[in-house]
Amino acid sequence: MAKVFDATEVAKHNTRESCWVVLYGKVYDVTDFLGSHPGGAKIILKLAGQDATEEYDPIHPPGILEEELKPEACLGTVDASTLPKEEAPSEPQGEVEGPPPMENLLNLDEMEEVAAKQVSKKAWAYYYSASDDKVSKHFNNQVYRSILLRPRVFVDCAKCELDTTVLGHKLKTPIYVSPAAMARLGHPSGEAGIAEACRSFGAMQVISNNASMTPEQIVKDAAPDQIFGWQLYVQIDRKKSEAMLARINKLKAIKYIVLTLDAPVPGKREDDERTGMTGRTAAVTSGVKAAERSSDDTPNPTEGSGGVGQQLFAGTDPSLTWTETLAWLATQSDLPIVLKGLQTHEDAYLASLHAPQVKGIILSNHGGRAMDTAPPAVHTLLEIRKYCPEVFDKIEVYVDGGIRRGTDAVKALCLGAKAVGLGRAALWGLAAGGVDGVRRTLQILNDEMKTCMRLLGVESVDQLGPQHINTRMTEQQIYDGPAGLEQLQQAFRAKL
Repeated sequence: MAKVFDATEVAKHNTRESCWVVLYGKVYDVTDFLGSHPGGAKIILKLAGQDATEEYDPIHPPGILEEELKPEACLGTVDASTLPKEEAPSEPQGEVEGPPPMENLLNLDEMEEVAAKQVSKKAWAYYYSASDDKVSKHFNNQVYRSILLRPRVFVDCAKCELDTTVLGHKLKTPIYVSPAAMARLGHPSGEAGIAEACRSFGAMQVISNNASMTPEQIVKDAAPDQIFGWQLYVQIDRKKSEAMLARINKLKAIKYIVLTLDAPVPGKREDDERTGMTGRTAAVTSGVKAAERSSDDTPNPTEGSGGVGQQLFAGTDPSLTWTETLAWLATQSDLPIVLKGLQTHEDAYLASLHAPQVKGIILSNHGGRAMDTAPPAVHTLLEIRKYCPEVFDKIEVYVDGGIRRGTDAVKALCLGAKAVGLGRAALWGLAAGGVDGVRRTLQILNDEMKTCMRLLGVESVDQLGPQHINTRMTEQQIYDGPAGLEQLQQAFRAKL
């Protein structure tokens, strides 16, 4: 018979030497797990001796307790009547009125506004936050305003299709969901809910390495022809990454690996940091410290420091290189590789030299969450067109960041992108209305894309090209230095 503990007895075990937590009414001894927790020991120690369910549940995949802890770590249950009665640590951003019917929302700005009223402060801060002054985050969208469309007339626009292919796989739309972490912070259906919405539209989804559900749970109800990618953050402890890749290799729905490179270290996301990792630290008003770093330069979160983003980066390897990392990855998976986070034409060119192992690249500045004032994907697209257009013939090019309108997506496709990713927009849709909110988000963008294409006189995605847009204003802002491709090619050959 399971032992029943009084909460006061549990509270005594609040040190590194004896650390207990309550999760879902059960008492766990996690002392031996402190050293191997991906987010570091301190985040667990903040909740030692307490009921950690509210903080744990939205950001951990169901079933992970059974995977990570030995059966004997479960000591018994807690007498619920002895638990302290606390006010909910996370309050909504505004008055909770309940979301309106999703069909009443006409654009993604309205979707975000509704979502912000439904989620906790912690969820809002994590989703909304970006690095430093958020210059890159805002410019990601503003740059599309400086690109003008060139409508044509007297063109039969009755027919318009969004079908396309990515890595040889057929999709019903070029809009895909980028790897967006912690979806269950916004809604209980989490990443599986996003997958359900994508299934409805024949859209692709890249599953975040930091998803709040396991990859198996996310793809469980996928349609036979539904396409997923898996985002990889390589860990300093390579065995952890290798174990995950072995799991991914077994999932037929996952067709490629997205090796993420644009955030080898976490950016300074101040909105996220102010909340702290838990609601219990949200009241910190003095200067929030950045996470300390250990001797191997990995994040070591301090009391009251960092937010969800800082914690998620604990253990990420900042020492990746073209030759070593791609060679290692080739030993772990036969799946195609897509590199995410390229922000210069030089890196796009280098990626093309690593074809056919590298099949594609995602131009992205991590939603402005890594380095502030880094260029938007549009600038990198224009750089590639100017300095090394042959890249488009060797590998597929995708973009993400700043897409708020269907016209934004069309402009990216005109510049050579094969597909266009949504990160925050998918999370806001989920937070606003669950699966229906994500469906509505995709519907809005698809409808806007079709309207735009019809007015351009275009029947299909593959007909879009630079002749349909005017980028003169934007071109004044892109890099104008030496191409440097000859030196890059020489260095590449020297390493062969």
